[in-house]
Amino acid sequence: MSFSMSTSSVPVFEIGLSALSGVLDKAAAYAAAKKIDPSVLLQSRLYPDMFPLVRQVQIASDQAKNGISRLAGVEPPRHEDNETTIDQLKDRLARTLAYLKSIDLKKVDGAADHDITFPLGPTNKGHMKGADYLNHFVLPNFYFHLTAAYAILRHCGVDIGKRDFLGAIPMKMT
Repeated sequence: MSFSMSTSSVPVFEIGLSALSGVLDKAAAYAAAKKIDPSVLLQSRLYPDMFPLVRQVQIASDQAKNGISRLAGVEPPRHEDNETTIDQLKDRLARTLAYLKSIDLKKVDGAADHDITFPLGPTNKGHMKGADYLNHFVLPNFYFHLTAAYAILRHCGVDIGKRDFLGAIPMKMT
């Protein structure tokens, strides 16, 4: 397999979102075992000016679906950002994973030199070449929000570790 825009992004998104879904499973089990309302975990944040867990998960999902869509030159599906339960967040992740499987990878691979325009907040727009957009905007943002979600749950006491964050990375062990 050659190294391309699609091979350096789609598997990263699939592994990351699947791992995040697994971390949410552990969060649900933790809440049940400790008799904590799961909404407490969903609204937890690392610092008052940071987004809560629910928003971190939403943005990680958005980075994957919106980033790959812009690279493929297609309109991404819209999510309402109205999830209030762990199951709803897991459903969002599953829909995002299914969407990633529908993308024409040849279009993504051909986007390295394409001009990509994307929103930066409610009023500004960013402009980058496709390869720069993927490597310097989408992937770092995706990992930031995955990491923030993991860190929030770890801070709340959920028994997760590095292997939970990394997910099912394809490797051979000797």
